[in-house]
Amino acid sequence: MAAGQVFFTGAHASNVFCYPYPHQANPMTNESKKTHCHRFTGNSLWAIPMSLVTHNRRFQRPLAAASVEETAKTEIKEGKSRIRLDVVSPEITEAQKEAIEQLPQNMSKRCKALMRQLICFSPEKGSLCELLADWGRIMKPCRADWLAVLKELRVKDHPIYLQVAEIALLEESFEANIRDYTKIIHGYGKQNRVEDAVKTLSNMKTRGFICDQVTLTAMIDMYSKAGNLKLAEETFEELRLLGQPLDKRSYGSMIMAYIRAGKPDQGESLLTEMDVREVYAGSEVYKALLRAYSMVGDTEGAQRVFNAVQLAGISPDAKLCGLLINAYGVSGESQKARVAFENMRTAGLKPTDKCIALVLAAYEKENKLQKALKFLIALERDGIMVGKEAAETLAGWFRKLGVVEEVDMVLREFAATEANSSIPAS
Repeated sequence: MAAGQVFFTGAHASNVFCYPYPHQANPMTNESKKTHCHRFTGNSLWAIPMSLVTHNRRFQRPLAAASVEETAKTEIKEGKSRIRLDVVSPEITEAQKEAIEQLPQNMSKRCKALMRQLICFSPEKGSLCELLADWGRIMKPCRADWLAVLKELRVKDHPIYLQVAEIALLEESFEANIRDYTKIIHGYGKQNRVEDAVKTLSNMKTRGFICDQVTLTAMIDMYSKAGNLKLAEETFEELRLLGQPLDKRSYGSMIMAYIRAGKPDQGESLLTEMDVREVYAGSEVYKALLRAYSMVGDTEGAQRVFNAVQLAGISPDAKLCGLLINAYGVSGESQKARVAFENMRTAGLKPTDKCIALVLAAYEKENKLQKALKFLIALERDGIMVGKEAAETLAGWFRKLGVVEEVDMVLREFAATEANSSIPAS
């Protein structure tokens, strides 16, 4: 082996492998440790470490070194580990102390040692890459250990969770697979960090992993939430080219992308395609599509989706019925809003105060006060009391009409109803 070269073996090799490489102190900076990047050229697994310290304006190679494994053994034997995994700074905060005390009892000692360091970690105190590299060399973790640490960071919603997960991908003992990359992409998507997610996807492809339906669906979901419909559509087409039957999550992600982009009709087209293929979306997708039509008063679209919900075997609840009532109210069709309300009652659903308020709002839009009052009298006759939201809707309407006394009467009656309902039965 040529001097200054280190041979790396592992299931996957990256273009750049970050590893803290020990060398002699730089007389210019008096620094004893620097990070080196091992670059791989072509298909070769031979890595040439390049020092990031310059002499005379040129990058210099460090002196010949032993292999990583030999270096690790020497450090363990001589106690030259850069970071003491068994030592925690006495300057830790109360929150950090509490987090350490709450670590799972069944967590292994090697994992607890790392978790203590990660909980107290700050960039000013050292390199996260060095910390994880030291843990890997000294503790010899297996995949289960890495997963235990990552799970605990995720549960604690620790800010360095994704950073640790990215570094773990490069560790041979982690035995990275495509799902590990997908989880990171999904995590970046939640934080709307599109560029980081795209970089992770690129690294995944570079390391020989082929995108599958789960990964591409995560990308569509991320582009959808970021408001980038074009990239969502391109990714969805890439998903189709896989030649595999699409599941409800893949379809659902693209439908939500169209809804967020203000194109519910295109989302509905995908919903129709799903019906043909006998793939049924979740209730949340139907509800989102119905809401999109409802808010703009598209009664035909709202009614189509409402019918599709029932054809999919999903029993409409009061919220779905409320969205249909709202669609008719927004479009100025108070009579149809009332019919939708009565159909809900006929189906055995108890009308909520929200639904009552929506019917009143529909009557207000057409200024049909007499019909609104008859509606309220019919409800009272059936033992259905008006709640806070419906009372406020009616009171607001009366204020616009300048009928102050009626407003006071409505509010007093509502207050009395609330007081009577709070008295326990004897």
